[in-house]
Amino acid sequence: MRVLVVEDERVLADAIATGLRREAMAVDVAYDGGGALERTSYIDYDVIVLDRDLPVVHGDEVCRRLVEQRTASRILMLTASGEVDDKVEGLGLGADDYLAKPFVFVELVARVRALGRRSAPALPPILERSGIRLDPGKRLVERDGKEVVLTKKEFAVLEELMRAEGAVVSQEDLLDKAWDENIDPFTNVVRVTMMTLRKKLGEPQVIETVPGVGYKL
Repeated sequence: MRVLVVEDERVLADAIATGLRREAMAVDVAYDGGGALERTSYIDYDVIVLDRDLPVVHGDEVCRRLVEQRTASRILMLTASGEVDDKVEGLGLGADDYLAKPFVFVELVARVRALGRRSAPALPPILERSGIRLDPGKRLVERDGKEVVLTKKEFAVLEELMRAEGAVVSQEDLLDKAWDENIDPFTNVVRVTMMTLRKKLGEPQVIETVPGVGYKL
């Protein structure tokens, strides 16, 4: 899942990003509304965690523009106010969900995951395919009933393959969903991650390489 965190309080923004990365999400950060609009112009995010009170371009305006552009990204708006009127106003701007500060981080993660499921065709919360069971909420993977311990990136790659439901996923799409904007597009990190993932999942192999196209499960 690719997430953009837009928050002008840098310590908070970086803490949210670090926490979401630990949940096997690819996370970029913008510290003002202008930076958010710039990133969304060339990156498709599953979820945007958007602070309402932003410098340069206000969070309300960022939300309006994204909605006008008919973005597929789901927007979780953050605000210092938990008043009902403010929540109604925020949702009226086109946000998909609203969370008041201070918040409990596990709730933020749960809301981001729920919105992420809505950014694509509906899939069950727990994914199962080819004897593999993946629970994004618990960060748990099992094959034929036995737990498989994966790194964050291996987990993220496997999740994208399972969400594709048998369709081919390109290396570019895996880089986009499992890593952030700082990754070198010419890196061999996908191939290396795929090798270790296959080894951990064991035999018989369930991840197929489609030469010149990508991978499928």
